[in-house]
Amino acid sequence: MMFCYNCGRRLSEHDFCTSCGADVSLYKKVLHVSNMYYNEGLEKAGVRDLSGAAASLRQGLRFNKNNIKARNLLGLVYFEMGDAASALREWVISKNMSPDKNIADEYIDKIRSNSGRLDAINQTIKKYNRALALCSQDSKDLAVIQLRKVLSLNPRFIRAHQLLALLYMEQEEWERAERELRKCLEIDKNNLQTLRYMKEVEQALMPEEGVRRRKKDEAVRYQSENEVIIQPLNVKEPKRGGGFATVLNMIIGLIIGIAAMYFLVVPAAQSRVRNEEQQTITKISSESDAKTARIQELEGQIESLSGNVQNLRTEIEGYAGAGGTIETTESLIQIAAEYLETTDMHVAADKLEELAGEVDMASMSDSFQRLYQSMASSIGPELSKEYYDEGYQQYYTGRYEEALETLSKAVKYDAANADALYHLGEAYRSSGDTANAISTYDKVIELFPDTENARLAKYRKDNLNAG
Repeated sequence: MMFCYNCGRRLSEHDFCTSCGADVSLYKKVLHVSNMYYNEGLEKAGVRDLSGAAASLRQGLRFNKNNIKARNLLGLVYFEMGDAASALREWVISKNMSPDKNIADEYIDKIRSNSGRLDAINQTIKKYNRALALCSQDSKDLAVIQLRKVLSLNPRFIRAHQLLALLYMEQEEWERAERELRKCLEIDKNNLQTLRYMKEVEQALMPEEGVRRRKKDEAVRYQSENEVIIQPLNVKEPKRGGGFATVLNMIIGLIIGIAAMYFLVVPAAQSRVRNEEQQTITKISSESDAKTARIQELEGQIESLSGNVQNLRTEIEGYAGAGGTIETTESLIQIAAEYLETTDMHVAADKLEELAGEVDMASMSDSFQRLYQSMASSIGPELSKEYYDEGYQQYYTGRYEEALETLSKAVKYDAANADALYHLGEAYRSSGDTANAISTYDKVIELFPDTENARLAKYRKDNLNAG
């Protein structure tokens, strides 16, 4: 559901607002991209790719900060990653943007209603920040203690697990680091930082793990009185008198084993490794090509949308900036308010005339035009009558030039004032402007047929044409 950025009404399938007429085609595209990133974040969150979901949702909010669904989901993702402070921040922002019927209320209330949980969140933040400070002070042992306290309060705090793993890695406690990183992957399976740390840990563990296991398999330990006896596994004492035969059998067996390994095991293993490497390379290449194409596509979309967004901002500035629609509407409202307070028709009429000269009335909203016409129809007839009375006196006292100016104002403020229009023609005739007199008489005949003014105008026109 989309709403117009100008009037707030619900948008239809058209590229313009059916209420205010605003062009919303670009605006719809921006909202569509934001919703696309929201859906992408929702899918990633569903498969526990929390860091990927957070990245998609943040991108969606860059296009539309008012996407309440994306902001609430981002808060849930942060909360699931153990970052309750960031989650609360997103929900509070969401609540301020959309106070009514917002599920963020429920999330915030659940935390606030549980004083123990709220206190745990505060303690988690303080202890984590303390651990960071200890790391910067090179007090890494104390930082490890702080991080353990943090994780006892909030076992899902990924950043704390990652920092603790990093400290273990620095101390070359690889197995402990691995345990912390696996806890991270249980929460967020595609966290890039976690995966980088895990790769380093696995590289450090693999050679040592192999040696350790061989040593464990090759020897057994047992207690004999006060001594620990270490004895190779599966080693039998040689039979007496069979020393030479035993040695010979061992040599033969060794030769056969080496030959079998060389001719059978090694080629098969090499072939298998090559096949696996080729398959891996092919897979990575395909994935890389697909991702590259997708990245290029998204970059093109982003570039296009960036231009669209700039155009939209320019359009919005036309509404909200200096001299924009909103400012002009406010000026009209101010004129109406001042007229209601002072009832000074002349001042109001001058300001209306000035405002009409500054704007394109055809491009203004229907509500603006209705308000303008309402004021003009309220002020115009009264002002026209006043100017007519004054112009009438000027005409009959022979001040024709003054009468022309005054009667023109009377006609301008009320085109339906037939008396003013007829006497304007009379003033033209008396001042010797025959052409304008005839033109004005024609307007009287056209606009007010079957009236006394029309009959007199026709009489004057015929006399002028005859003379």
